[in-house]
Amino acid sequence: MLLPCLFTGVCGVAVGYPFDTVKVRIQTQKQFSGIKQCIVKTIEKEGFHGFFKGMSLPVTTISMTSSVVFGTYRNCLQCLSQLHGHGAPNTKMDIFLAGLVGGVMQVSVMSPGDMVKVRLQCQTESMRGGSGQPKPRYHGPIHCLMSIIREDGPLGLYKGALPLALRDGPSFATYFLTYQTLCEWQTPAGQKEPKWTAVLLAGGFAGMTGWSVGTPMDVIKARLQMDGARDQKRYRGLVHCVAETVRTEGVAVFFRSLGINCLRAFPVNMVVFAVYELTVRVLRKQGAVTHM
Repeated sequence: MLLPCLFTGVCGVAVGYPFDTVKVRIQTQKQFSGIKQCIVKTIEKEGFHGFFKGMSLPVTTISMTSSVVFGTYRNCLQCLSQLHGHGAPNTKMDIFLAGLVGGVMQVSVMSPGDMVKVRLQCQTESMRGGSGQPKPRYHGPIHCLMSIIREDGPLGLYKGALPLALRDGPSFATYFLTYQTLCEWQTPAGQKEPKWTAVLLAGGFAGMTGWSVGTPMDVIKARLQMDGARDQKRYRGLVHCVAETVRTEGVAVFFRSLGINCLRAFPVNMVVFAVYELTVRVLRKQGAVTHM
C-alpha cells in the first residue's frame, strides 16, 4: 500500500501547497487581512516563490504520513470487521473510528515536518532582498529543523502536536466517513467499484467536510507552532492559547481561514482519492493488493 499512499500524498501537496501557505499566513499574522490581500502582498514582496516556502520537506515525508493514515485506516477496518464476524461488512461507526485512529496516529511522524513547514511559510522576508532589508531567519528546511532543536530541544519539533491530534482525529474521521457515504450513494446496487465521477465528487466534498471540522484547531496549532519564533512567547499551552485568542480576536477568528481551506480541499482531495483509487485498482489487478 506504500505506492498509492506515496502518489496520493505527493499529488495532494503539489496541488494544494500555495493555498496552504496563504491559510497559514492568515491564521498567524495580523498583517494579512484576507485571502486576496495576502496573495497580492506575497507576490509583491516575495514573488511566486513565496507560496512554496518549506514545500520540500512535506514532499519528502509525505509517503510516511500518508502511509500511516491510510494504512492505519485500512488495518483498523479489517480488525473491526473481524470483531463483527468473518466477512461482516464495516459499519459507518467502524469507518468513523478507523479514520479517527488514523488521523491521531499520523501525528507522531507528521508533527516535526509540519512544525518546520509552518515556520518557513510564515517567513515573509525575501531571500532576494537588497541591502538594508531584513534577512530570513531560516535558510531552508534543514537549517530551520536544526535551529528549533538547538533552541528548544528535540521536543520543540512537537510543539503543537496536541492540537494537531485534536485536529486530525475528528477531521479524518469525518473525511473517510463522508467519502465512503457519498460513494455508496452514487454507486448502483451490485456494482463493486464507484464510478470516477463519484470518486471525484466524494473526494472533494470529503475534504471540505474534514476541514470544516478541523479548521478551528488548525488555527490554534499554527499559532502555537509560531509562538516565540518572531517575538516573546505569548501562550502557556493549548488552553491558554484558545482563551487568549477568543479574548483578543473573538470566536470568529477560528473560522477565518475556513474559506481558503475548503477552496484548497476540494481539488486536492479530488486528486488524492482519484490517484489512490487508480493505483489500488491497478495493483489489485496485478495481485499486489487484496483489500481496498
